[in-house]
Parts: sequence; structure tokens; C-alpha cells
Amino acid sequence: MDGLVAESSFYPDKAGHEKRPMGVPAFKEWALVCASIGRGETSVIFRKGGIAEGSHGFQFKHSRFFLFPTYFHEQIERTRLSKERDVSAGNGGVTISLFVEIEFATLLRDLNEVQVLDQLHVLQSAVLEERFHYDQQEGLHVAFLRAFRVSPVWELPFHRSYGGCRSWITLPDPPSDLRMEPVLTGEEQERRRALCLAVFGSHVKQLNSLQRRGDSIADTIDLP
Repeated sequence: MDGLVAESSFYPDKAGHEKRPMGVPAFKEWALVCASIGRGETSVIFRKGGIAEGSHGFQFKHSRFFLFPTYFHEQIERTRLSKERDVSAGNGGVTISLFVEIEFATLLRDLNEVQVLDQLHVLQSAVLEERFHYDQQEGLHVAFLRAFRVSPVWELPFHRSYGGCRSWITLPDPPSDLRMEPVLTGEEQERRRALCLAVFGSHVKQLNSLQRRGDSIADTIDLP
């Protein structure tokens, strides 16, 4: 699925006759990376794929989704962040504070292209190199994001369906009072978009599915 992200599963079909499924998609990402996105430091996410991604491997199969923070010991050591930026898990519940849109995505086969994106993420280069070479097929899926802070923060209990080595999970329908605020200004978003497009080149396909639609998740969440 190189260079293209499929339309999110909560969109009805074009005819609008089918009721959308219950719940909304969320993408599991390191808590430190989520926090960095919320501070405006990170605009790209990378993925190789977990052991439970299915027979077709990892895909950016949704273009609009919440970020689900994950935690593990010494996560900070695998980033270029200072120790003061470290985060820890709460009391067993889940805190959702970010919603993102993928503007474009691709599968990079050249490690040099991955390394050029250093200014748009906080991971150690060794981490990305390890992921790039992992498994029989070299490469990394990368997506350029537009991020929104969620207000108020969405708190929900942990459910066993959120576990496992997979990237995508389904959350319940969000509260009706959630609001969104863009993390970056329009000018800064455009600057970073141009940088990514210069790196990705011709193997990136722009997404039409990110246009505002009346039958989208915006029915339940106010987007700018």
C-alpha cells in the first residue's frame, strides 16, 4: 500500500446507506513520541509492523485517528529527548490527548531518506536503522501528520482488546464534548509538508480523504 492511506473505516460508503461501525480507530505509539507530537516537535511517524499485524503486514489503513500512548521501560533511551522529558504510565487507565490526520504516507526503501527527516522526529537514528533492517524486507512506513490537541483530555479504562503487538485498535465512540486545537500554525505545517515532499519525492500520493465531510468523525468531534 505504498504511498497511499485508505479511507478510515468509520466513514460510510459513498451512497451513505450503511451505518458506520461503533467505535473509532486509534494508533498505538510510544508515549514519549505522542508527547513530542503534542509539543509540536514531531510531525512524522514510522512503523515497521508488529507480530500481530495480519498476513498483509502493517498498513496505514486509517487516515484520521486518535493516538494511543504506550509505555515500556527505558523508552527515553531510544529517543534524543532529555531525561526531563520522560513520562510514566498513570493509574492503569488510558489518557487520549491527541487526534491526528495523515496528509500523506509512503514506504521508504532508502535509509538515507529516513535519516534526512531527523528534524521532524525525536527517535534515535539507531532505532530507525534497526527497524529499517528488521525482517526480510528492508524499509520503513512513514506518514506525515497534522496533529490536534484534544480538550478535555479523554480518560477511559484499559481494556484487554487494547493489548498485543499490533498498531491499530478500536476505541469506544468519543465523548460528545471533545474539541480540537491544531498543534502547529498553518505556516509551520506548510513548511514541514514541503520538507517531507522534497524527501519523499514521486512515491508519495496526496490524500483526498482528508477533506472535510459531513459524514465523517467530525459529526461527533469538532475539528478546526
